[in-house]
Amino acid sequence: METTRKSSEASEVVILERCWIVEFRSKTNVSIVLKFQSGEPDLYLEAASKPDCESWAVALGEANSEGLQNKIQQLRRLIMEIKEERSSDEAQQFLPSSQADSLGEPQFTSIRRIANEPKLEFSLACKDLVAATRDRKLNTFIQVSVVHPAEHILTRYSSTEIVEGTRDPLFLTGVTFPPEYPIYEETKIKLTVYDVKDKSQDTVRTSVLPDHKEPRADVGRSFLGCTTFRVGDLVKSKEQQLTLTLRTSDGGKTVGTIEVNLVKMGELEDGETDHITTDTQDQKCALVRECTATEGISDKDNLPSLNAVLKNPICKLYRFPTSDNKWMRIREQMAETTLSFHVPKELINLHIKEDMRRNQELKDLGELAPHWDNMRKSVIAHCDQMLSMYQDTLAELGKHTGSSFKSSCSKGEKTLEFIPINLHLQRMHVHSPRLKDALYDVITVGAPAAHFQGFKNGGLRKLLSKFEAERRNTGYQCIYYSPENTAKAKEVLSNINHLQPLISSHADLLLNSASQHSPDSLKNSLKMLSEKTELFVHAFKDQLVRSALLALYTARPGCVLKKPAVPRNSAEEGSDLQHQDHPSQIKRQDSIPHHSEYDEEEWDRVWANVGKSLNCVIAMVDRLLEKDSISSIKEGENDPSAADCKVLRTDGDWYEQLYPLVITLKDCMGEVVTRAKQSMAFVLLQELACGLPQCLMLTLRRDIVFSQALAGLVCGFIIKLHTGLHDQGFLQQLHTVGLLVQYEGLLSTYSEEAGMLEDMAVGISDLQKVMFKVIEAKSEDFLPVITGRREHYVIEVQLPAKMFELLPQEIKEGKLLRMYPVLFNVGINEQQTLAERFGDTTLQENINQENLELLKEYYKLFTEKMPPDCLPHFQEQNDLKGLLENLHQNIQAKKRKNVEIMWLAATICRKLNGVRFTCCKSAKDRTSMSVTLEQCSILRDEHQLHKDFFIRALDCMRSRQTQGALNESDDPETGCLTDNKPTSRHFYPVALLLVSSHLLVVWLILSLALLLAKYQ
Repeated sequence: METTRKSSEASEVVILERCWIVEFRSKTNVSIVLKFQSGEPDLYLEAASKPDCESWAVALGEANSEGLQNKIQQLRRLIMEIKEERSSDEAQQFLPSSQADSLGEPQFTSIRRIANEPKLEFSLACKDLVAATRDRKLNTFIQVSVVHPAEHILTRYSSTEIVEGTRDPLFLTGVTFPPEYPIYEETKIKLTVYDVKDKSQDTVRTSVLPDHKEPRADVGRSFLGCTTFRVGDLVKSKEQQLTLTLRTSDGGKTVGTIEVNLVKMGELEDGETDHITTDTQDQKCALVRECTATEGISDKDNLPSLNAVLKNPICKLYRFPTSDNKWMRIREQMAETTLSFHVPKELINLHIKEDMRRNQELKDLGELAPHWDNMRKSVIAHCDQMLSMYQDTLAELGKHTGSSFKSSCSKGEKTLEFIPINLHLQRMHVHSPRLKDALYDVITVGAPAAHFQGFKNGGLRKLLSKFEAERRNTGYQCIYYSPENTAKAKEVLSNINHLQPLISSHADLLLNSASQHSPDSLKNSLKMLSEKTELFVHAFKDQLVRSALLALYTARPGCVLKKPAVPRNSAEEGSDLQHQDHPSQIKRQDSIPHHSEYDEEEWDRVWANVGKSLNCVIAMVDRLLEKDSISSIKEGENDPSAADCKVLRTDGDWYEQLYPLVITLKDCMGEVVTRAKQSMAFVLLQELACGLPQCLMLTLRRDIVFSQALAGLVCGFIIKLHTGLHDQGFLQQLHTVGLLVQYEGLLSTYSEEAGMLEDMAVGISDLQKVMFKVIEAKSEDFLPVITGRREHYVIEVQLPAKMFELLPQEIKEGKLLRMYPVLFNVGINEQQTLAERFGDTTLQENINQENLELLKEYYKLFTEKMPPDCLPHFQEQNDLKGLLENLHQNIQAKKRKNVEIMWLAATICRKLNGVRFTCCKSAKDRTSMSVTLEQCSILRDEHQLHKDFFIRALDCMRSRQTQGALNESDDPETGCLTDNKPTSRHFYPVALLLVSSHLLVVWLILSLALLLAKYQ
């Protein structure tokens, strides 16, 4: 230290060891006091200003002996790594320079592996670790780093979990390298063992950083030792096991050994067992690793179609003891899906075509009276704006080249509002001794909701109800049609667009058969023409078409009513409905005019002419075939050999006799199509005009929510189909009953999440109208194809030829497969606590009750159509009945945060071969906690996980530290997390605020006041 003179020499030397700094500030001076643990007198230092005082405190904190020792150790490790990389005996084996120059890059030895399986997997255990002090109980974990042979850069890859209180730690978390990871036999792997002083303070996250950048010393962990091995040495070792010596950073002192065991899931290990006995309280169990030969789950034929859907898998490997002290191995896999963007883009493209067709139909209505014409212009203008928005969104999505999923950070972006949030497949592959391998899949996705549009006025469930109530009171400006009638109008238009080309095509085939004078072909063509024409005629047997034609007649210019336009009352409607072939189609028609001079029977004559024309065609074909048969018989009597010959006859040409009748049929059908299209377009005009622009905005919101929900459903269906391809019971259930799709919601009923839940409920309900169809792929493009229109979509799933042949005949013939989506929601966070105490949980209760009835309906269909012994999970019928009854009782109980509802619903879904979804706001914290809890519960209940290891297994799966080297495509929240974010979260939050009681009371009162104001 110096004196007060500026140019003075050092007058005193202070050794900063085992001391701490106390900083005092006052108005007069700023000073620092150094206090020593040794009991030496305090050292008082006075600074000239506050900045000087702060800089002194920082400098003194960094100048202590402990910090300098850590820096020295860090430099020693860096020197060792440089020596290892430059060592000739451990250098990578390159080709000769001449070959290297010709190839342009070095060649490395690949690792043999099964297709689509991880390249390398191994487990770790340490023995005889040496602690810094004799009485110290070690809390250790291993950090795994990789030296890439081409780059010579050490990269952190992953870490194990922390094992507490033992010098012989057995790590349950293994290391796995996915199929696409660039690892070779020449690759070196470095294992570094750390001792964690305080587990709660060890919040360092592993990332792709140079390994010499060590974490700060104050994070509560210390370096014990490290070792390095080549991948080729492990793979080629006779016992497929390496025992390595751990050494200190200077390479001199031995601090223990580490065992590396190669893992091959599902393969026989020549009957060998590996006994590892632990003697600590946390690991008191004789752990025996023993594998048996099992059937392979994955088929190499599945790979092309699965790889088209899944990408960027992240694998984690675990080994847990069973109740009979044997090993079971678990591979946990999370994968993205290309469907996150593919399905929304397909849907938006269909929306654009459908809206363009609707706009053209509105323009083709013909001349209208001024009032109706102005209404039409306004509607078309708004529709064009919405159509332009869809086109812009599709163009922006076409430019997207980044990640194949949308992270929660982007949920508010307008260009990505059709894309689901964090859509991933979470798969658990379990290989346990004496049991067959099992797969458990859960699709995780953020709740389908319109985040960009917001939830200020609630979600779709509330908005649609409010909109329908307001539309009933539109007055004289437009005619009110119920939602059922507008849906019927869309269905009629869809049938017209679908059937008219088919009928025209079959009519041409009939004429072609007549020109060839082929009786068999003529019969087949007539049969197809009759079937399609009957469907066409049947589509217009509805009172809606007749009433819409009358309304359109009164909307024409120059129409003078001799009677005033009066609404049809219920008595008139009742008398009319008695004479309809399909009653109950119209519940209410407000202000539909009635004109005395309008001939209501004209429409009946028009569409009846189609049937009469078809009858004429049928009669003519029968007459021609009858004459042909008689002529053939007569010729056969004269010349027996001529009866077997089919010759063309020029007399009485069939084509000439059928042609006028077919043309008449087409003309009559064209007249029906023109009138029906105009009448149904007029109905849609009323629907749009009654609610502009809110109607279009609600349609947009519903499209957004449905797009997110459908992307997840398509992903779940494809994964389930591939998994159950060899299960004949499941395939029979699929085409006989349909597929159960169970959504587990974790949203609260408070604030914005209540609106999200309303959106989600409507989006999942709309999935009931989606049908699936499995077709044989004709090319290498296995992505699904979407056809249809709003509320009536068909998803065509493409399979390779070998896989397609495994399907039942009904599915191969194109039978449409139904979906049965159900949603059960239980809010579990602190916002749900507020909703239960001061808000309203009716929304959640209603949703759960409604979907319970849907689940019971599916179970009833299943028991009626499927044999009791069809499914492996269905050996006990009473078991499912008991679960359903228990679920019913829990829903009726209205218990706060009743997570038993979620567990029961998930169990029923798995027993019924359904698809599981887990959703929260962003598919992050609550979703991950739920999925990991479910996985460990399955291991305990189905695979005999040792009861003493349940919590430890749960900690392994939830630990962020074991996730390894994450990048932006792996972690949905990269760029959104902060370094001080906690590394784990509790599934059942118990605290609201850590404040004084007075502040808590004030806060609760204000929250209650805001809540009441919101719902008034």
